[in-house]
Amino acid sequence: MTGSTPPWKRRFPKRGADQGPQQPGGPYSARDDERGTTDTGTASLEAVDGRSDLPATTSTPAPAARRRAAAFREKAGQSVRNGGTRARAALGHLADRIIELAPRVPVRDLATLRRQFPGLGPEELADRLVAGAAKGTATVGAGIGAAAMMPVPPAMPTELAAEVTGVAAIELKMIAELHEVYGVRPPGGLTQRSTAYLNSWSDERGVDVSKPSTLGSAMNSHMKRQLRQQIMKRVVRNLPNLMPFMVGAAVGAVMNRRDTRKLADRIREDLRRRQVPWSALGDLPALERPRDALDMSHLARGVEPGERPGH
Repeated sequence: MTGSTPPWKRRFPKRGADQGPQQPGGPYSARDDERGTTDTGTASLEAVDGRSDLPATTSTPAPAARRRAAAFREKAGQSVRNGGTRARAALGHLADRIIELAPRVPVRDLATLRRQFPGLGPEELADRLVAGAAKGTATVGAGIGAAAMMPVPPAMPTELAAEVTGVAAIELKMIAELHEVYGVRPPGGLTQRSTAYLNSWSDERGVDVSKPSTLGSAMNSHMKRQLRQQIMKRVVRNLPNLMPFMVGAAVGAVMNRRDTRKLADRIREDLRRRQVPWSALGDLPALERPRDALDMSHLARGVEPGERPGH
């Protein structure tokens, strides 16, 4: 444009530090509230918590597969906890049932045993008792296995409970009569002796009459815990008895016979160390018979009194 100053001859402001904003109203002015404060050292570098004026952070939702897996784990854990509670309740009920049946088991005293098996010594008489008990528990196992020829899941817990109860009653009778044969009758009445025999069955050891801890008028917490553990072991060992097509009957008979003989061997080993000769026993008082004694013939078939076979 004619008369204008060429670019190379224009005057520019002196170079230097920024002098701050121009005066208000100038072409390059800026509002102080938009620029913010120019004081140095007033901003904190520490983390700010609990500020309501900051924008809320948005959390990324978990994928659907991860949420389903978490829900499945929670349901599975709850099912396991509920199953454990039901199992403990079932074991407690079965233990109470065996504690209730123990005083009703009929036990023959030494005089009665010597009349029924004349001419036999202590070891020969003990062998007869063990053989009879092993035959009885084998019959219980075979009967439960035959009843479970075509397994019905709702009936399995009842069948296992019936087997454990029948086997326990037969073995308690064997343990009590072995104590009679070896001359180590626990002191006390029917209830005290039944508690001592229950403790012997759960610990798989003979009763030590010199230790008051093994003799008690009632089952304490330790004895009940040992009894539940023994019942659990028996239930686990008896699971193969529920195999179908009569296989469980054969397995149950063999396993029950074997377990009863093992228990008898442990009991007899303890009783031999504390055995009292028959000549030193004198005339022992006869054992009282329970008022509502169990019918051991029914238990040997896996059926409790008042029940029908297969129930």
